Amino acid sequence: MKIEGCTALVTGANRGIGKGFVDELLEHGARKVYVAARKLKDAQEVAAADKRLEPIQLDVSDPDQITAAAANCKDVDLLVNNAGVFHLGQTLLGAEDEASIRETMEVNFFGPVRMIRAFAPVLKANGGGAVVNVLSAGGIVAVPSMGGYSPSKFAMRAAGDCLRPELAKQGTTLHALIVGSVDTRMAKHVTWMEQASPRDIGKAGIVAVEHNIEEHDTDPHAVSVRAFLARDPATLRASMARGLDNPDGRR
Repeated sequence: MKIEGCTALVTGANRGIGKGFVDELLEHGARKVYVAARKLKDAQEVAAADKRLEPIQLDVSDPDQITAAAANCKDVDLLVNNAGVFHLGQTLLGAEDEASIRETMEVNFFGPVRMIRAFAPVLKANGGGAVVNVLSAGGIVAVPSMGGYSPSKFAMRAAGDCLRPELAKQGTTLHALIVGSVDTRMAKHVTWMEQASPRDIGKAGIVAVEHNIEEHDTDPHAVSVRAFLARDPATLRASMARGLDNPDGRR
């Protein structure tokens, strides 16, 4: 699929990686980009920058809003599932209760699955198109100090692998982005390594779509985690476990 001339919808598009995707899609010639955010005002602020941007209110944890978005955005042929939530220091035993863990799964797993289910008919009607799921290096190696976030990304990675052959039957491709450390509000606690920019992730996503790459490591940190996992998985797991004693994530 070519980005030039496409109509995209990006969730969580008002900042961070989502905003980086919006900027890169415009740079690569997208015809229209729906800027989706939980608060319409936030989407409108981003959309004011270019006439090709259209703001919509969309909370991916709200099934009714997802249904409405699919009904109102019938020209979409590229869906970017970027919206996510991360609670720093959340562990499976240490969480006060299950509420924050359930919220993480609701946004990071059920949200993208619902989006794909709702928009699959739209993509099919428009010739197939593509889906991009913004995942994490924490979805290829378990991170105990990210006890809600890491499992949610593992789950969505597996869901993508299940959905890919189903979507292929209608001519839709699905691309998983494995993201490492990026200069966003979510990763502001990471101060000891060089971080990729949000636009770097947008660029990587476009490469994945245009070159039909099913799973793409988007930045140096993601690449290094993948290499470490292949070379010495036991040592990598031990390193991740030590993060329990360093809640800011430093190993």
